[in-house]
Amino acid sequence: MSETEQRTAPVTPEPEPGPEPGSQSASGPEPTSAAAPEPDPQPETVPEPTPAAAPDAEPTPETAPDPDSTPETASEAASDVVPAVSPARSRRVLAAVARWTAAVVVCGGLGAGTAAAITSMDRTDVPGLATENDGRWAYPQLSLPALPEGSPRPYTDGNDGEIHHADPRALVLPAPAGATVDPKLDGGWVSAEQYLALYPKDRRADLKQAIDDSALRNITGRAWTMPDGTRSAVYLLRFKSVGFSEAFKDDAVQAGSGDTVLLDGVQDGESFALGDDVRVADTALYATAETKPYGPEQTRWAYIQAGDTLALVVQSRKDEALAVPFQQTVTLQNQLLG
Repeated sequence: MSETEQRTAPVTPEPEPGPEPGSQSASGPEPTSAAAPEPDPQPETVPEPTPAAAPDAEPTPETAPDPDSTPETASEAASDVVPAVSPARSRRVLAAVARWTAAVVVCGGLGAGTAAAITSMDRTDVPGLATENDGRWAYPQLSLPALPEGSPRPYTDGNDGEIHHADPRALVLPAPAGATVDPKLDGGWVSAEQYLALYPKDRRADLKQAIDDSALRNITGRAWTMPDGTRSAVYLLRFKSVGFSEAFKDDAVQAGSGDTVLLDGVQDGESFALGDDVRVADTALYATAETKPYGPEQTRWAYIQAGDTLALVVQSRKDEALAVPFQQTVTLQNQLLG
């Protein structure tokens, strides 16, 4: 096959249909013109075969893009989506966004760090909120003990005798944090002899007789020592009625009077007021402090009259018994009984 025939073969149109049956001459098909080579086809009439030239691949008028209009249309579409920005301005915008993002991250981190630091600090460690330690002790959270079923609390309707029906051991103030509890006085039952040891020897016989005559039901107590050397003790004397409790307070120990019975080792003392913040409705307070000249330590004590129960709170400390922890201890014990 000639070179011309090889080039034109792929695009040669399908052969025309042969003559109708019966019309062909008996002499056979007409001779072809293959013997006489035709001139090379011109580019206009015989284009190079390309995939687009195939009949199957020709795009339809609806989908074929117009070569002349495609660049303009694409430009217009792009301009509708993203406005044209010069490269220099784009870099400036990106730099500004980066700076603001970094500033927000830094400020957010500083704010979160400051909040975390404040929430983890004690109030006294926060500038502007600092308050000096006033000397109070860290007592545990207090709550009133449960009552036997059907038993009213003191100072309520149906309890005219002002009786504490709760277990008295649950009414004794617990020791604060950091205290060393006396194993012999740990909140349980206390004998009359242990209690009477608080008073001078020459007064114990009379007090013992008063206890025997007063229908005393029981005594409970707890004692502890703080790291600064302050020794504390709380005693609860529960009688059979409020009348017996008041009689022991007025006649035996004479609380709140100029003739109050002093504690052992105390040479002299004077009454003082604890303030309205310490008081609880329906209870009474009588506080006394050892006066100078006293020995190597000072003692403070207070009686709490609460219905059928008389409480005694005692604190002693070398050089001076501090007023703040004493008032705090008396207040809490009063609240448990009130």
